Order: sequence, then C-alpha cells, then structure tokens
Amino acid sequence: MKTIQVYDPAMCCSSGACGPDIDPILPQVAAFLHQLKEHGVAVDRFNLSQQPLAFVQNAEVKNLLQSEGTEALPLFFIDGKLALKGAYPDHDKRKEWLIAHKLQATQ
Repeated sequence: MKTIQVYDPAMCCSSGACGPDIDPILPQVAAFLHQLKEHGVAVDRFNLSQQPLAFVQNAEVKNLLQSEGTEALPLFFIDGKLALKGAYPDHDKRKEWLIAHKLQATQ
C-alpha cells in the first residue's frame, strides 16, 4: 500500500480551507488527498497547531524544523521519502506523483 504523510504549518483547521483568506491551492490539495484515500492510499495529515507531537516524533521532520524553521513546511512524504518541502504541490507536481509513484486518483 502506498502512503503519504503531510506535515502542514500551523493552520486554523486540518485542511487550511477555512477562514477569510484561503490559499486556493489548499482545497485542491485536500481534494487530491481525499481522492487518493478513496483509492486505497494511506494518507496522514498533521497540522503543527493541532498535532505538534507528530512533528517531534518524526526525526526527519524534527531535523528540518530545527535547521530551517517553519519555512520548511509543508512537508510531503511518499512511502517515507521526502517528496516536497516548503510548498504545496501544484497540478503538474500532483500529476507527476500519480505517474512516478503509481498512485491512483481521478484527475
């Protein structure tokens, strides 16, 4: 089974798609992750403000935060390997992941 872990910066809710000033990529990423989940990909998403312990328990995440600060966030891991840091994946990056990692989603 494929796995994706997302370590988000501190946000008001788990998807970041709330409040008056929503980054338009956040709902796209949330929908993408939801589709992957529906197709059997194990997706874990951690929000720094709501689940800080998860950031400390992952040694690579902890080291990145210590060396680069919260600017390193968000972090995306695919099958335990860092796939993207400091940005959310745009449409092209998500499509690349679908092909390269044989992830399944309708896009």
